[in-house]
Amino acid sequence: MWSGANRAAEEFYAGLLQEFDENKKGIRKDPFIYEADIQVQLISKGQPNPLKNILHENETIFIVEKVPLEKEEPSPIEELQSEDTAISDLSTGENVGLLALPIGRARQLIGFYTMAHNPNMTHLKINRPVTALPPLWVRCDGSDPEGISWLGAELISTSSNITGIVLYMVTCKGESSLLFCGVDKNYSVNLEDLKKSHKKRHHLSTLTASGFARYELFKSTALDDTVAASQTTITLDISWSPVDEILQTPPLSSTATLIVKHDAAAVDGSIECLLTVRGDLDFAEQLWCKMSSSVISYQDLVKCFSLVIQSLQRGAIQPWLHSGSNSLLSKLIHQSYYGTMDTVSLSGTVPVQMLLEIGLDKLKKDYICFFIGQELASLNHLEYFISPSVDTQEQVHRVQKLHHILEIVVSCMLFIKPQHELLFSLTQSCIKYYEQNPLDEQHIFQLPVRPTAVKDLYQNEKPQKWRVEINSGQKKVKTVWQLSDSPPIDHLNFHRPDFSELTLSGSLEERISFTNMVTCSQVHFK
Repeated sequence: MWSGANRAAEEFYAGLLQEFDENKKGIRKDPFIYEADIQVQLISKGQPNPLKNILHENETIFIVEKVPLEKEEPSPIEELQSEDTAISDLSTGENVGLLALPIGRARQLIGFYTMAHNPNMTHLKINRPVTALPPLWVRCDGSDPEGISWLGAELISTSSNITGIVLYMVTCKGESSLLFCGVDKNYSVNLEDLKKSHKKRHHLSTLTASGFARYELFKSTALDDTVAASQTTITLDISWSPVDEILQTPPLSSTATLIVKHDAAAVDGSIECLLTVRGDLDFAEQLWCKMSSSVISYQDLVKCFSLVIQSLQRGAIQPWLHSGSNSLLSKLIHQSYYGTMDTVSLSGTVPVQMLLEIGLDKLKKDYICFFIGQELASLNHLEYFISPSVDTQEQVHRVQKLHHILEIVVSCMLFIKPQHELLFSLTQSCIKYYEQNPLDEQHIFQLPVRPTAVKDLYQNEKPQKWRVEINSGQKKVKTVWQLSDSPPIDHLNFHRPDFSELTLSGSLEERISFTNMVTCSQVHFK
């Protein structure tokens, strides 16, 4: 029996090592297969990580899971049947393509990883000194009494050798309950029990308990199935220490961060209302407004500019312009004041370029009017975005950035109505980001805020996520208990209530909540 386990540990380690070495060399490949039914994939920093809702860290790890079954192409009849049964499959909790392993198999793989790194296992046919590999995490199917969803192993090492290993266990349960809605805080665990368990497991006398809470201040949704849900979200993350009790409301001494992610469709209509029509439109801006609503072809564009230029040449009109206009049309208008105008050939892309230039000038002035009028920025703050000293394409990119900032600010103004101080700080944060980075409409803006400035937004609200982390001074030696309104585990099914039987008020109160725990134990190699 032991010889078989030894060979299995050697083979498993060899596969992990090869995957690790090839990844360091930049060789990307599919997950490697171990014993036909298991696949192992190395997840590097910055890649989508299935443990992101549990570890809250961005590090390189191995993910071990079952090889997914290949699906056969369905026949037309099967396709019709699958459509008819799709809803019932979801309601019964059937999980197609489950990748999790039984707990016994998962513990076996963790054991192989531990054996291979144990310096006392000199009988194993492994080159010494052993290469310290990234942490190993195994998906578990949660079928055991504890509901284990992940097992993990992470090495304890010094600069010269491996001294031990930290073994992690993640459990998760989901149930329909009133508890998370603030009606009751009497959970089956309490803070003191968690502390006692942590001390007993690690034989340590000192510890700290730090808290984290996330409040979803706003999330836009679709009104019906025919309209795609928008993705505007405004959340507030709060951290503090020490923690006094489970589900404690964060104190005002906490550290708070506001995460804003917008969706253009959710705010475009509101932007039009907030960007009221200015009463000081000059000739070029008025022309742009009329052309943007009436010009429908290239020929219309040429005809319109021809009429304007001819009128300028005859002196029939002497329009006024704002100072600072840099479009070709504004230059022609200025020249007409003195009776001399350059000859412009309205062919090729010239008419389109002229239209783009007067449109850019107008948008810049609209945005200046908004940000300065709302006392969110000065002209100096906006200089980068409105500068005419770069080519037209770059000007377009910078105005797009400015529009994205406007969308973010308007989202906050509409949906959470924060104090002006917070809006100003958010605007300045966005401005600084976009002075250094390209346009990224998926970027989540984070803004440190004082809890006292946002206390009205969260103190009477239910947290979307609440977590306590008990630590003994070492980063990897911790116990974590978390409650959330969405499952932190992506490969397990949880019973969900039949919402068709709930009233509107009941559906708001009887939400399903998820509790998960991360515990760890240290094993020292002697």
